[in-house]
Amino acid sequence: MYRYDEFDQHFVDERVAQFRYQTQRYIDGTLSHADFLHLRLRNGLYIQRLAPMLRIAVPYGTLASRQLRMLAHIARYYDKGYGHLSTRQNMQFNWPDLAEVPDILADLATVQMHAIQTSGNCIRNVTADQFAGVAADEVVDGRPYCELIRQWSTAHPEFDWLPRKFKIAINGSASDRAAIDVHDIGLEARRDANGQVVFDVKVGGGLGRTPVLGSLIREALPDVHLLTYLESILRVYNRYGRRDNKYKARIKILVRAMSPEVFRQHVDAEWVHSKDGPTTLTREEIDRTVAAFTPPPYETLEADASLAAKRLVEPEFSRWVHTNVAPHKRSGYAIVTLSTKVTGVPPGDVTDVQMDAVADWADRFGFGEIRISHEQNFVLPDVRERDLFELWQLARGQRLASANLGKLTDIICCPGGDYCSLANAKSIPIAEAIQRRFDDIDYLYDLGDISLNISGCMNACGHHHVGHIGILGVDKKGEEWYQISLGGSAGRDSSLAEIIGPSFSRGAVPDVIDQILEVYVASREDGERFLDCYRRIGIDPFKERIYANAH
Repeated sequence: MYRYDEFDQHFVDERVAQFRYQTQRYIDGTLSHADFLHLRLRNGLYIQRLAPMLRIAVPYGTLASRQLRMLAHIARYYDKGYGHLSTRQNMQFNWPDLAEVPDILADLATVQMHAIQTSGNCIRNVTADQFAGVAADEVVDGRPYCELIRQWSTAHPEFDWLPRKFKIAINGSASDRAAIDVHDIGLEARRDANGQVVFDVKVGGGLGRTPVLGSLIREALPDVHLLTYLESILRVYNRYGRRDNKYKARIKILVRAMSPEVFRQHVDAEWVHSKDGPTTLTREEIDRTVAAFTPPPYETLEADASLAAKRLVEPEFSRWVHTNVAPHKRSGYAIVTLSTKVTGVPPGDVTDVQMDAVADWADRFGFGEIRISHEQNFVLPDVRERDLFELWQLARGQRLASANLGKLTDIICCPGGDYCSLANAKSIPIAEAIQRRFDDIDYLYDLGDISLNISGCMNACGHHHVGHIGILGVDKKGEEWYQISLGGSAGRDSSLAEIIGPSFSRGAVPDVIDQILEVYVASREDGERFLDCYRRIGIDPFKERIYANAH
């Protein structure tokens, strides 16, 4: 993984000192709230419902064990003993003291971490497939290109005050685990007929108030032109994007207003001036960055012959292997996802003790590397198959071994009204009620793969628009109600969910989910997934069942 050079470290250290001075001025009353607002947002600091929230950048979701231990230290020393894994592969702390935030940032800088551009109208943390570099179905490792974009976009003077926040994702595998269709820019990395890395570029995707799937505007962009083409897209957006209304300021609104074809024409016209300019990547620079992601010293291993016997003896372990262990590109190794989705615990919340344990397991069973997934779970990318049983036993002890990955209770959920000042309703109690209602592992396996996503407001931090089942908190005359939608997907078969009808009270939500599942079970054909069944029969059978019972 990438390591800071002298310039990186100096830049981050200076940024900490600068923000320390700004924070002290604000506390002393010599810096206004309005002036401090933009400064704190550029350093990942929000003012939430009950306390500040600090969002830590985890570039492309990749952490070293020493970095995760630092996050555990921050949770223990500055917060309430836990942190929150976000859907953008970052870590959030919900209870820091404002005066101590500069100290947190200083501690982070000692392990090459920061919170720069995790908020504000700028290019945010670039995200990637959480299995990048190790996935058996990978074509191109997207991490080096994420790193190049990170270096280019950090404190970029031209793009530091965009009309609205801006999110970029890269996928390089047969499966799209980076959800590129719902990003401002989604990049599909692949190889052309000559084996060279090229990108298919999608623009204008996003969720929120106006959910849109991205539009393909260029195919087979050579990797040396990646930054010049991104630069051209950003310049068109910066020039024409709306600044008079924040709800219409995202690039998706501009692309729709112009049409994807006209937007592409504007980008191509801009690209004429920048295509071979200073931002053009050299092969040497690409190779230098790729070299930072060279494979670790893998052992020469065969597939573990004892794994099948262990699975036969221990059914719970077998379930966990089936759901939480993914194929690795190297024989004898596996990718392990450690689920944070335990009934009674907010999805994505992890304690300082759990963080320390995961860091220890990364060193003991791998090469000291951890990933954060879009689904708010931890990933250990390089586990020897012969160590899976021991790891599973340890993970059970830390409540990180739920064998529910991809199942109904593997819920994606924003912090909602318990923390967020923007939320219309609470998300966490809904997630817990659903987990308690459907806490039968055999039933979950019978249902098969179902994604359930919950957002507390239209900002869609819980990605409810792309859940097979999506739940959105809404405000009705000061009361919390929940709107339910069906048929979304964030993967290769991306789609936006359709609202089934009027919203429901909090207490009614588990019953409605139960009715949805009953329709699915009664209607499915042999082996048919929930999403495929929904697409075949449509929304009407679900509506009829739910609202017939409601009245």
